[in-house]
Amino acid sequence: MGKTRKTKSSNDAPKIDRRILRTRNMLGDALVELLQERNFDDITVQDVLDRAGVGRSTFYVHYRDKNDLFLSDVEDFFELCAGLLTKRNAPPERLLPVQEVFSHIREMREFYVAVVRSGKIHDVKALGLGYFARSIERRLQAANVKLDPLQRSARSHALAGSFFSLLDWWIDKDMKADPKEMDRLFHRMAWQGLLEK
Repeated sequence: MGKTRKTKSSNDAPKIDRRILRTRNMLGDALVELLQERNFDDITVQDVLDRAGVGRSTFYVHYRDKNDLFLSDVEDFFELCAGLLTKRNAPPERLLPVQEVFSHIREMREFYVAVVRSGKIHDVKALGLGYFARSIERRLQAANVKLDPLQRSARSHALAGSFFSLLDWWIDKDMKADPKEMDRLFHRMAWQGLLEK
């Protein structure tokens, strides 16, 4: 969320044309800025267009409405996060980039508060839960954790939910705990639960 943008790697689907990516980034950045100034419901597509310097017809080539733009930006963020550990060749025991996500949210605190204020946080968490559950499931397979597919799926979903619960707690405590320590805590709890029979 915020200023983090995804770029396609050579392993992904076909690369997006740079002009298209630039336009999408400008529109997403404009919406992020506007969200920090006013409520989501008070922002119009025209406000986004004016801020981004993009034409109306160009906007509708890429998005149905401002909600589609918002959710597309959120999906880009979670896709980037979900693939981050693999991209960095992190050990498979690291199930989620907890430290990185917490650090990013701390840096983008004003934007996060704006998303909560807008009422869009539930959409954000619902999307994130799916992305992170699938990511954890892939990481568990890479770590050769012996679970039948249904158990692996259920535990991955539960761990993704635990991540968001821990994030809520951390935010409620004014983000004082170090993101690195929160990463260690999440993984300690995750692996204790995974290794229980």
